[in-house]
Formats: sequence, C-alpha cells, structure tokens
Amino acid sequence: MSESAQFDVENTRAQLRKGIVECCILLVIAEGEIYASDILKELQKRDLMVVGGTVYPLLNRLKRAGLLDYTWRESLAGPPRKYYVLTKDGHAAITRLADTWKPFAKSISSLPTAYEKGH
Repeated sequence: MSESAQFDVENTRAQLRKGIVECCILLVIAEGEIYASDILKELQKRDLMVVGGTVYPLLNRLKRAGLLDYTWRESLAGPPRKYYVLTKDGHAAITRLADTWKPFAKSISSLPTAYEKGH
C-alpha cells in the first residue's frame, strides 16, 4: 500500500473518542454533583480509555462554554476539591446531543458490514 493510500486507524479512533468523551462527561455530571477524579473513574468503569490529561482540559472547556459549573469543598484527605454540576445550558446540551446521538447510532448500527459477514 502506498504512503498516500494508508489509513491511520489510530488517528480515526482518537478523533471518534474525543467527540464522544465530552458527551459522556456531561452525562456523568448529569447524575449529580461529582468530583473530577470520580468522573474519570466512572468513564473508566465503562471502558472509555481516558486519562486525567484528557478529562481535565475537557472539563475546563465545558466550563468556559457555560455547560457546567463547580464549587470548592474542603476535603478531609487534603486540599479543597472542585465538585462539578451541570448548568441549565448543560442540561439543554445533553438533550440536544441525545436527540442527535440516537438516530446517528441507529444509522451506524444499520449499516451492513462485509467484515462481520466474513468479508
């Protein structure tokens, strides 16, 4: 295969994951006020291979976009912690994302794949 014809599967996987992780973060926070490392744990429990270096910048971006807010709380185990909650705009964003995701996932699932049929 020529260099120009090569397909970077890892790059495509990273791009897919990047777009979906933001939505997943919002969904986790929608369950109620939550500490950042607990968001990371929730995502990892669902086999979303994410690390703090991915989650923390996304939390900051979502905060700047007005989709979430945080409060500082004292901790018995160390310095104060940020606890995140969705804003009204964050809840609205989840609704719009769900309205987009459901038909999108259905469309993707309905595509025939030669690979699953044994090529």
